Amino acid sequence: MAFIVETFGRLRLADAEGNDIAFPEKGLLLIAYLLTLDKNAAHRTMAADFLWGNEDKAVSLSNLRKTISRIKARQDQLGAQFLIFTDTAVSLDPASLTADFTDLPLPGDAMPRLAKLTKAMSHPFLGQVNCQSGVFETWQKDQIYRHSGLLQDALKAVSLPVESTEDWEILRKAGLLVFRDEPKDSDILRLLLEIFDAQEEVDYIRDYIERRKSSISRGLEAVAPNGANGQHKVEARPATANDGIDALPLNKIGRPAIPRLVLLPPRNLSSNPQSILIAASLIEDITIGFCAFNSLQVIAPHSAVQIGHQNEDQSAFFERHSVNYVLDTQITGFDEVKLFAQLIFFDDNQIVWAERFSLSQADLLRDRRVISRRVALSVSSEIERHEATRSYLELNPAAYHQYLVGKQYLGRLTLPNLRRARKEMRAALKATPDFAPALSSTARTYSKEWLLTARGDMELLKSAEEFATKSIEARNDLADGYREFGVAKLLQGAFDESAEAMEVAETLSPHYADVIADHADTLVHCSRPGMALQKIERAIELNPLSPDPYLWTAAGANYALGEFSASLDYISQMSDPSLADRLAAASWAMLGNKDKARVLVRRVREANPNFDVDKWLSAVPSKEQWHKDLYREGLKKAGF
Repeated sequence: MAFIVETFGRLRLADAEGNDIAFPEKGLLLIAYLLTLDKNAAHRTMAADFLWGNEDKAVSLSNLRKTISRIKARQDQLGAQFLIFTDTAVSLDPASLTADFTDLPLPGDAMPRLAKLTKAMSHPFLGQVNCQSGVFETWQKDQIYRHSGLLQDALKAVSLPVESTEDWEILRKAGLLVFRDEPKDSDILRLLLEIFDAQEEVDYIRDYIERRKSSISRGLEAVAPNGANGQHKVEARPATANDGIDALPLNKIGRPAIPRLVLLPPRNLSSNPQSILIAASLIEDITIGFCAFNSLQVIAPHSAVQIGHQNEDQSAFFERHSVNYVLDTQITGFDEVKLFAQLIFFDDNQIVWAERFSLSQADLLRDRRVISRRVALSVSSEIERHEATRSYLELNPAAYHQYLVGKQYLGRLTLPNLRRARKEMRAALKATPDFAPALSSTARTYSKEWLLTARGDMELLKSAEEFATKSIEARNDLADGYREFGVAKLLQGAFDESAEAMEVAETLSPHYADVIADHADTLVHCSRPGMALQKIERAIELNPLSPDPYLWTAAGANYALGEFSASLDYISQMSDPSLADRLAAASWAMLGNKDKARVLVRRVREANPNFDVDKWLSAVPSKEQWHKDLYREGLKKAGF
């Protein structure tokens, strides 16, 4: 009998006629995993880590032994031996079955290959499997990334135009899938525009964006004044090939305001001394490429190199030459050398964009021009976006000043600071009632107060939601309103609405560290700690002097993954670790150090004598029961 493992949509074992064949889910996951390994084999410890993560090794291996017993029994019933077990290893007989994801990179004509990939990737890889392992999440993400690359390559290989209706439908579907994964890839964007323009259907992209935002609109309509509908959607327009290149921002009095950019020579933090020469040459290519853009002015490479070696004079140089943006670059890595680039807005030392690029010899020889163009287009686009936001802020100078004062208090999460911040935001709103940044920041003060007081006061969350809604009404193209709406919805247990709001916020500002950090926090509460940890690490990379909420989120993600020592390490880096005393106490208790846990329990009791574990856990949202149970276990062991 022929068997096939299907992984797109849902994970299942099927026979040649497509009928479901019962088989342990963990066994199917092992099969999929082993199919991606060179020798289709793994040590038992590796297999246990993949299926259960880095919890207690003895527990993982015990779970594996039980799973192996069930798999062997089922294989005997089927008369097939997919998985072979020894005392030390797990291996797969690849001739015993096929899998739908192993033959995706088909040779031959581009269109059949594209059709197969599009059909498969229209469904999520592995669907809703029950596996909370961080190792699994990383592997799954790598496979999705590989599939996306295959789809992009197949799409680029198709010769345009195509004639048949069926082929155009495949192109449409493939184009939207690629746009979902790579919305800012300039080469893909131009290809998509060629596809859609040929059919006069650029609206497909608009419709895709609108669908992503529709749930936010529905959530906002519920709290909209006078029952107004449809006021809060993000206005989407078809992208154009000149986006981020030809459009000139205006300053507050209506004249063109051309920002100035300097690209500093790269610093070598890698183990490869040769890579600095390659990267320096690449940066020169990028700088020369910028000279063709009319949306910004670029300091010449010679001057940039000179100032790059004089750290003490850099600020004076930037001020003297009216430099607004600095592209700082580093060479990083040991086994794989990469270029790390970050765009900094010099006026307030804000990171507005960052990315890594491979500098392996093969990649560089093949992709040097692509990398240069991608950096140039990305940086130009981010500068245009940032300049538009600045123009809006500068139109409201009185409100902006009060907002900046209030924002300083939001940096440290204490009740007195939150209330000072709210007072300053009210002053900003008195000057300009529809000033969106002050509205969203006011929303934040209420949601953070709800967290710190731990009383489950729903009125605080309703106030947060109300101010977030007003912020989106005022400016629906800024990320902060959606971010605060997402936080308020999360704390009310509306996980899907929260996740949608955070996705919109990150789409609007994909390099905004605070938004990425709150998206990570949402994922923690959605019981997806592996993905949350990846996002919060990205936020910390963008904002290395991380505020306490970043570190708190990273600690929570690690706790949910069973990495209790790592959780405590992040808490220890907080400027005010007492904010996370409950989490720290639970972590110490799970590590078996009850003395340290009890010290923290006493401190929590002093600050909040009425703290009750069950009441608190009923108020704090966690999508999956295992997540809440893990937190309860730690708190109870600690002595709460």
